[in-house]
Amino acid sequence: MTRSDAAPDPATAHAWTALGGDPALLGNVAYRAVSGGLPARLPVAELARATVGVCSLAAAELGARRSGGAVPEVRVDEGAVATAFVSERHLRIDGRRPTNFAPLSGFWRAADGWVRTHANYPHHRARLLAALGLSGDSGPDELAAALAGRPARAIQETVYAGGGLAVAVAEPGESEIPLGELPLVESRWIGEGAPRPLPEAALPASGVRVLDLTRVIAGPVATRTLALLGADVLRVDSPGLPEDPDAHADTGFGKRSAALDLGAPEGGRTLEALLADADVVVTGYRPGALDRFGLAPDALLERHPGLIVAQLCAWGWSGPWAGRRGFDSLVQAATGIAAIEAKAEADADADGHPGVLPAQALDHGTGYLLAAGVLRGLTGRQEVGGGRHLRLSLAGTASWLLRGIAPVPRGGGPAYDPAPWLAETVSGLGTLRYACSPIAFPDGFVDGPLDWARPPGRLGVDAPRWL
Repeated sequence: MTRSDAAPDPATAHAWTALGGDPALLGNVAYRAVSGGLPARLPVAELARATVGVCSLAAAELGARRSGGAVPEVRVDEGAVATAFVSERHLRIDGRRPTNFAPLSGFWRAADGWVRTHANYPHHRARLLAALGLSGDSGPDELAAALAGRPARAIQETVYAGGGLAVAVAEPGESEIPLGELPLVESRWIGEGAPRPLPEAALPASGVRVLDLTRVIAGPVATRTLALLGADVLRVDSPGLPEDPDAHADTGFGKRSAALDLGAPEGGRTLEALLADADVVVTGYRPGALDRFGLAPDALLERHPGLIVAQLCAWGWSGPWAGRRGFDSLVQAATGIAAIEAKAEADADADGHPGVLPAQALDHGTGYLLAAGVLRGLTGRQEVGGGRHLRLSLAGTASWLLRGIAPVPRGGGPAYDPAPWLAETVSGLGTLRYACSPIAFPDGFVDGPLDWARPPGRLGVDAPRWL
């Protein structure tokens, strides 16, 4: 166990500072070490435990502010962290193992290196093939042949121009985007107002209403965590935009899910009614993508002062790549992470095939940081009022992993075993085996292990209203 009276963990201290937290509270975070969780050349285990640590501390802080007591100590188990960071791999639906990557998603040889594609969604697959002049029924062999004779960056730009997803794999120390300019967390207070205290409650986020406009992993992990902590989380999706049902099964715990056409007059009115009673809005789309629906942060906070608006994107909020679509796997490729991890696998894979992190760590880590930022925003609103605007990106988390975290020598601890951190529940989707949340709670804070109040339901079936 990393004791609370020891020097603060450097990665935890960095993340807590980025979130604007009181340094005096860092001694309230302790870790139980395990051996063999999230092995990688880069300090993934340090990133993972730090993001869960600051989220746990932010939850304890908000709970203490609501009750009027002192902020208690939280003890994060690295076994729980390692299990949760690959929650999508542990998921079983009636015993079935989901497929996390489609056949056309992966690394491919180019004429001068490698590219990484993402084609999990049907529309991304169709755009990838069309941009490369391939027929819609083309498979991996046809894609490999089409890519092998073209330069990697030419593939990247051709596919981007066609609305698809492919990036050139950068060498270690190189990056397609300026990593040094990317902050881990951007936060600003907007407007003034009286403090909005939340009453004492059993859970830190009880009574908080969260409008969830996110997809895939990072944003849904953040809102899944807020739901665990007691928030009423309503996820809203466009009825015409497909979502992977298995991804929703993994990240939909604790939430309700509604379909709403924001471009239709009735959908716009419903959205505004939801916003009028919301405490938090979380978005996970490209910069500016939701502005036409009245969801630009400044406009949103002008209409609804006191909101916590938390935004997530792939590539950062400025620069030539800001408007591009992106996923964790693509950010790993474009920032040099994939090439660094390939070096760790060089003996086993001598052809230079790029490697991957042991988890979608940029997604999961950014998700816990985003949830922590929301919790800290709610704490600040209790004390000083006003609204808060938060921005995070997968690339910002990648920059921190590459440039801001040093490996920390730790005692071996027991061998990592995911079994204690897996649970099973019956749901409308079938019997689910799933990873428990790694968020730590003080002893006696809740009765028994904390779990989500409800399993995931089917996407888009709930009414678009608050409980």
